[in-house]
Amino acid sequence: MADTRDAGRPAAPAVDQALALLTFLARQRGPVTAGALAAALAIPRASLYRQLAAMIDHGYVVHLPEEGRYGLGVAAYELSSGFSRQQPLARLGAPVLAALVDRVGESAHLAVLSGRDVVYLVEERAPRRPPLITDVGVRLPALATATGRALLAALPDAQIRATFPGRDAFAGSPAGSPHSYGALKALVKATRDRGHAEEDGDVTPGLASVAVPVRDHAGWPVAAIAVTFPEDRVDRERKERLVEAVARDASELERRIGRR
Repeated sequence: MADTRDAGRPAAPAVDQALALLTFLARQRGPVTAGALAAALAIPRASLYRQLAAMIDHGYVVHLPEEGRYGLGVAAYELSSGFSRQQPLARLGAPVLAALVDRVGESAHLAVLSGRDVVYLVEERAPRRPPLITDVGVRLPALATATGRALLAALPDAQIRATFPGRDAFAGSPAGSPHSYGALKALVKATRDRGHAEEDGDVTPGLASVAVPVRDHAGWPVAAIAVTFPEDRVDRERKERLVEAVARDASELERRIGRR
């Protein structure tokens, strides 16, 4: 069946181009040339320069004349700050996690990647389940957690390598987590092959977790949802059902943040 959600909406090529420019610039390591923008986005040069001029006027783009390059402006940074202040992921994720906990009877949490750590945005505790250390705002090593492993496995290999560039990046890694890039590659492969991330007692002895990434409209992993449960009370069949439930709610959160 054809997608009719945009039926009747007038085309807005200028808006589409401006958003494409912002998105492309946000994903680069640094400012880029107009030629690179034109080639990557297939925007005619005349239209590109008009768009850039308008976005420079509004502060979303800056021009570096000595380098002949364009980068994100202060207004774009303010958008990012506004996103952080409004916490849409936490607001949209909280009711999803509450429903998940009601269905499966286990505690759940939502976390985002921050460097080599994960930061917990939402925690929903199930009744009569042991307390967790994943309170809102807590940071834990991504290598040790199910949410962190899910997020890392969803990243491109080049991004993983940039995050863990050498042996020093693994210094102080908790027991049970990778202590070398080779071990991390093996963990990432196993996670991708399995379709979800796992940890068994690496964070808290006796407790295990399964996690699934949440992707944005471009397919980038922006968060992960996990369920934590007592290892000795969950058999293989029960774990598979938990994974299915987490995956279903990750898809629901993706829909809420705008992924089609």
